[in-house]
Amino acid sequence: MPAIALIPARLESSRLPRKMLVDLGGKPLIVRTWEAVHHASCFDRVIVVTDSMEILEAVTQHGGTAVLSSKEHNSGSDRIAEALHILSLETAYDVVVNVQGDEPLIPPYILDRMVTLFQDPSVQVASACCPWPKTEDAHNPDRVKVILDAMDQALYFSRAAVPAQRQDSKCPTERFLHMGLYAYRPARLLEFTRLQPAPSEESEKLEQLRFLHHGIPIRMLRLNEPLPSGVDNPEDLQRVRRLYGRPSSLR
Repeated sequence: MPAIALIPARLESSRLPRKMLVDLGGKPLIVRTWEAVHHASCFDRVIVVTDSMEILEAVTQHGGTAVLSSKEHNSGSDRIAEALHILSLETAYDVVVNVQGDEPLIPPYILDRMVTLFQDPSVQVASACCPWPKTEDAHNPDRVKVILDAMDQALYFSRAAVPAQRQDSKCPTERFLHMGLYAYRPARLLEFTRLQPAPSEESEKLEQLRFLHHGIPIRMLRLNEPLPSGVDNPEDLQRVRRLYGRPSSLR
């Protein structure tokens, strides 16, 4: 099944300035992410999509592939959709996977499992989740929750603590943590850019709700544990740098 990974990477970052170019074990962060994704067996091509010539040059200097996109995008999905158009790849692949540029620890086997979901012709869009970690605060709006149906299709995503737990309920709450990894049929990704934003999307600030609002199902890959955390701030960067000093932790 022909598949391509597109890695959106913006230069500006409020919590960690010029995040994509910070050093991680002797190479820029975005290069480390490109390498991690490239190790997956499912991809014919892995391309960084960026608004920055500096990022493009950093990737290509280390043997990767990158393409420039517009700076005027509201989401990573919009950015990679533009890349498909720029490269004339709208019909070249069966599956497009969107991996965030600040995920240097993403396990390649998870990407392989994500693409495998599309062997089912009914799957149009996919993402990933895991059981809610006991150490996480369900009321933290930065940790997105997803409610699933019996077929592992997403019913709703929210920053709120859903589903609610009544004090008199005897059923344990089944809550899932959404992981920010997406895959699409190319036609559905391109359709996303033409659809009107959903009221729920505007309220929650979650772009995936646009698919659900317009009747496009999202199949969820259920993981047993969370993906390794990405690099959002200086503390994350120091944590990941320590891991790069212990190669066995990256397998």
